[in-house]
Amino acid sequence: MLSVEDLVVAFDGTPAVDGVSLTVAPGEIVCVLGASGSGKSTLLRAIAGLERPTSGSVRWAGQDVTSVAAHERGFGLVFQDFALFPHRDVAGNVGFGVAGDVVRVADALSMVGLDGYDRRAVSTLSGGEAQRVALARALAPRPEVLLLDEPLGSLDRPLRERLTTELRRLLHELDVAAIHVTHDQQEALAIADRVVILRAGRIVQDGTPVEVWRRPADVEVARFLGFSNLVPAPGGGVRVIPPDAVCLAIDGSAGVVRDVAFRGTGFTVTVELAEEGWTLDVPAPAHALPAVGARVFVSIEDDLTTTLTS
Repeated sequence: MLSVEDLVVAFDGTPAVDGVSLTVAPGEIVCVLGASGSGKSTLLRAIAGLERPTSGSVRWAGQDVTSVAAHERGFGLVFQDFALFPHRDVAGNVGFGVAGDVVRVADALSMVGLDGYDRRAVSTLSGGEAQRVALARALAPRPEVLLLDEPLGSLDRPLRERLTTELRRLLHELDVAAIHVTHDQQEALAIADRVVILRAGRIVQDGTPVEVWRRPADVEVARFLGFSNLVPAPGGGVRVIPPDAVCLAIDGSAGVVRDVAFRGTGFTVTVELAEEGWTLDVPAPAHALPAVGARVFVSIEDDLTTTLTS
């Protein structure tokens, strides 16, 4: 078990990480999700031993490693820019932390699907291949904890989506505890067993991807997750209506289409509901798009919505 207890990291007296406590079980993938400046990378660096905490502790397998040097903790690290050595070939990069042990290099490359790449120059690698080499280098020492800081952040969206699935599968096959830091909501929800949302250095929500998606902790979390349909709730508060909880129907709430937009993954129509006084973004099928000004009905699945008090 990896355990972080009341961790604080402050710079010039200002906390970047402010009293964070979390645990990661063996084989569990925890994604730390937050906007730029939320403290997520600082948290990861403190866990790795690359940043000295102001207070609090990091424990691994029951041992306090807060004061242990990064290279002595036995954690694997993968960074956004991959940090590959351009003057070394693939084997030289992967073997850097294991004194060139050819067996471990071969095993690590096999784990990430790069058998036979050992003599390739890193300058010839694609973005996806470079990401796998960086992962293989982190895996070569056979760590029980893997720390990943925006490891897919420099890749284009289609490649990121494919490697997200592959990375989740690989981490579960290796049964390695992992903390994956990202600002990308879709990436976090797709790869994680648990999502920890960080804001201003503090954890504001901790739960499974489904729990976080279905029950955001507050309005700010809901907006950060990308929900646009936030409407007044009866009796006060804010009702959060996820995209999959609303659709065009043959009956329901009557409204008028005010806009039709293509969002890349599909079409969305903006509907003004006269009786409710709301405007909702509603997914719409490409083969039956209503025109702007058309009268339509909107159906809302109440069980998939949630009401927040703040």
